[in-house]
Amino acid sequence: MSLKGKTLFITGGSRGIGLAIGLKAAADGANVAIAAKTVEPHPKLEGTIHTAAAEIAKAGGRALPLQVDVRDEASVAAALEETAKTFGGIDIVVNNASAIQLTPVAQTDMKRFDLMHQINARGTFMVSKHALPYLTKAENPHILMLSPPLDMKEKWFAPATGYAMAKFGMSLVVLGLAGEMRGKIAVNALWPRTTIATAAIKNLLGGDTMMRMSRKPDILAEAAYRIFHKPKDFTGHFLIDDTFLAAEGVTDFDQYRADPTQPLQVDFFVPDDVPPPEGVSLKAKA
Repeated sequence: MSLKGKTLFITGGSRGIGLAIGLKAAADGANVAIAAKTVEPHPKLEGTIHTAAAEIAKAGGRALPLQVDVRDEASVAAALEETAKTFGGIDIVVNNASAIQLTPVAQTDMKRFDLMHQINARGTFMVSKHALPYLTKAENPHILMLSPPLDMKEKWFAPATGYAMAKFGMSLVVLGLAGEMRGKIAVNALWPRTTIATAAIKNLLGGDTMMRMSRKPDILAEAAYRIFHKPKDFTGHFLIDDTFLAAEGVTDFDQYRADPTQPLQVDFFVPDDVPPPEGVSLKAKA
């Protein structure tokens, strides 16, 4: 398997999961467009489009840093066009950019509600829409959303209705677009079983304690890498990272733990009827 010469367009690719996916592809010699907002260093968030591009180049890939606001249609269209012109086309689009606020309805500011929907649901829809003309020219095109299975349960919505609506909105794009582009473009969703050690977890959900109870972004990078090697008729799937990887023959999941001495924290939106793979424990390791 190799992504050498393939071109990836990754939203929110300056850090965390998006960057990890880019680095995994870059190791093969892929071209990676880093489409994100952060140009100047942020006091609480590591990485900019330029530091990410440097990491991509160091890993063996060709990088294109692009300042993109996924809420801005002209910005998205221009970034996709520049990516295609620079690398000769686009093979893979990763809709990773996301906004989060875990508040009940009464405590959710409408500006934050709008931001989540503009970035998560609308941004995913718009990036995918404008990418279609380029992807249809690719040999084995893929669109991947970092979004959850459509498990419509009250327990997922009640604590944070606005965020759940926005994340499930991304998955609804998968559901519809996979059918619309069946046979032409693979469209799938990937979601982590556990929380992932990223800035969002550290800053918003529990600091260093939660980081230690998480898996590394590498598990999603490995899963995404394997998805991109599937034929384009592998589409419409809502995949949980370790379940998918176990089916691919991966057996060592301890390598992805941030701290093996800590139990793993199950993420939001993981369906009850999709248990961990056989032999995989979320408990702390002795």
